[in-house]
Amino acid sequence: MKYRKCLVGGLVAASALLGTGFVTAPAASAAPSAYTQGTAPACVKRDVIKHRKYVKVTNNCGEAMHLKVVIDWGNDSPCLTYQPGEQWEWNWGRGSYGKVVTC
Repeated sequence: MKYRKCLVGGLVAASALLGTGFVTAPAASAAPSAYTQGTAPACVKRDVIKHRKYVKVTNNCGEAMHLKVVIDWGNDSPCLTYQPGEQWEWNWGRGSYGKVVTC
């Protein structure tokens, strides 16, 4: 019984120390960018033909964009840089079209 009280008392003391003894550092800020990672903005045009497993993507934004096509249950396209006005096509064999994202 004495051992149990000592163990519980030690755990309580350790948790109190951990709860007040450590300070977390603020999150590092990312480099400023007009577009954060996530779904590509509306200025990126997508023409999808799902039954042919085909998408044509056009960068209509006013700046270069780092983009990739996400295929649900299949292989995504590589993340590449596309200049304003540039378009590209992606075909996939397995899975279905998910979305175009910035990367």
